[in-house]
Amino acid sequence: MSVMRPDYAGGSIANLMRTIADACGAPSPVQAPLYPRYEIDAAQLAAARNIVLLVVDGLGADMLETRGAGTLRRQAGLRLSSVFPSTTASAIPLFMTGLMPAQHALTGWHMWLDELQTVTAILPLTPRTGPPFSIPRERLPAMLFDHAPLYPDMRRPAWTISPREIAYSPFNTWHSRGAETHAYAGIDGLLQALQRLIRQPGEKFIHAYWPVLDACAHRFGRDSAEVTGVLEQFCVMFDTLLALIAGTDTALLVTADHGFIDSPAERVIQLTDHPDLAAMLDRPLCGEQRVAWCYVKAEARASFIRCAEDILGDRAEVISRERLLDEGWFGPGPVHPKLASRIGDFSLVMHDNWSIKDWQPGEKRHFTLGVHGGVSPDEMQVPLVMVHA
Repeated sequence: MSVMRPDYAGGSIANLMRTIADACGAPSPVQAPLYPRYEIDAAQLAAARNIVLLVVDGLGADMLETRGAGTLRRQAGLRLSSVFPSTTASAIPLFMTGLMPAQHALTGWHMWLDELQTVTAILPLTPRTGPPFSIPRERLPAMLFDHAPLYPDMRRPAWTISPREIAYSPFNTWHSRGAETHAYAGIDGLLQALQRLIRQPGEKFIHAYWPVLDACAHRFGRDSAEVTGVLEQFCVMFDTLLALIAGTDTALLVTADHGFIDSPAERVIQLTDHPDLAAMLDRPLCGEQRVAWCYVKAEARASFIRCAEDILGDRAEVISRERLLDEGWFGPGPVHPKLASRIGDFSLVMHDNWSIKDWQPGEKRHFTLGVHGGVSPDEMQVPLVMVHA
């Protein structure tokens, strides 16, 4: 298996956000801006009246380079690494706060939270199974998060543009503090929102998020005709936007949170098929199907690695929490004090196109063909396109 770790030294989406933060006059804890080879520096961005960051959820670099269209495909070629794990729950907070996963401690779709004593879907802030939390969802962010977004410290007004289904969710509201929020519906709504805000007078920073490609790839698979059609739709919208904002002195940056691979049903390991391994776990699997956090019973920790390696063989690598932290998989410190509790005792880093899944009582079963979160190049590499209008 070809393994790609994040390039936090200057070639990741974290370093892109350091460069954007510098351009907008906001402090960032990331140690290094983008490598000079990307030819995008803070002074260059700061000179533009509008700085626009377009995040296309799930757009891998290879996908854009081989199946994109129009300006975006012609300008494709520069690649950034995602973060670890390569997933929306870890990358989207980075785009909004400038913090790497080591610093914001958001480690996957499903997270064990000591504060709530349960496994939680972190973006919707709902329990994985069972009744809703007794605490109102709008009060959860202040209880669970202690990080701040970049926007209040920017020297120019900031806007976030999100689908109306999530624009004012508790998670999004917390991470959008200091920016004006605009909700849109559909690709035409995104186009109209971008055009209108860009044409408003004065300097500004705009962060726009488009999730449709990700949802389509999960359902139909990365290489499906449906994904190609959705990607072409976005590329056409981008060319239309360029024509509508000509002469506005706008720097448009297009990137993604992660890429995708397909993990067909015959490559999904069901934990229920391995009761000896399941019996060693103190809690459900957390994280992602491609990188699972394992919370192991105290009496089983000495034998867990041997058991997992015997069962999984070359389909996964078993890595201890200590090794992940020591080797800086989540980025350099300072490390958040809650990070260790949110990544379990061991991780199962899946090889090739294998994934692993468990199911809890009462949980509605579903299958996703497209997956991400792992360390393959297709999951880890995302595009970086800059176009100046």
